[in-house]
Amino acid sequence: MYFDQVLAGRRAVREYTNEAVDEKSIRHMIDCAVKAPNAINQQPWAFSVVRNIALLDKISEEAKLHMLSTNNDGRHKGHLHTNLEDPGSHIFYHAPVLILISATEVGHWIVEDCSLAAQNLMLSAFELGLGSCWIGCAQGFLNSERGKSLIQLPEQWVPIAPIIVGHTNDFPAPTSRKVPEIRWVS
Repeated sequence: MYFDQVLAGRRAVREYTNEAVDEKSIRHMIDCAVKAPNAINQQPWAFSVVRNIALLDKISEEAKLHMLSTNNDGRHKGHLHTNLEDPGSHIFYHAPVLILISATEVGHWIVEDCSLAAQNLMLSAFELGLGSCWIGCAQGFLNSERGKSLIQLPEQWVPIAPIIVGHTNDFPAPTSRKVPEIRWVS
């Protein structure tokens, strides 16, 4: 598969089978993630892999409650708010794996560094025929004392990118992209 095919094919997948993702594939994705560019070659990332379905269910429920109780500024009204209140919704879409990329120390560029690693991870998942999706709804909870406790995350680590991964029966169709505004400055 060519790189431009990987870029064009990767999608946010929200429907997964219950087929497990093997450890070899997970290690391959993490190996690709750590090849990401990063500021001053600090490589400030660590990866927490959660494959325990009961734990993923628990995190999903508690993250929904956390988001509902901490975001009272009206940003989550409408569809997202309805999903968060729905007892049947699952923020991880029943994916069999959560790979949380966390910064291991505070720094100026930890968000950028971990985000670049996340992009590599998601592109490599697609190359392996797996779906992935960045689950922003989990980030705040996973950065709370309770969230860190559930996944045994060291207190000083900062969760940046909660990425779900799994097998899917169908990749969503490509979405159109806006024509980029390009300013040529001389």
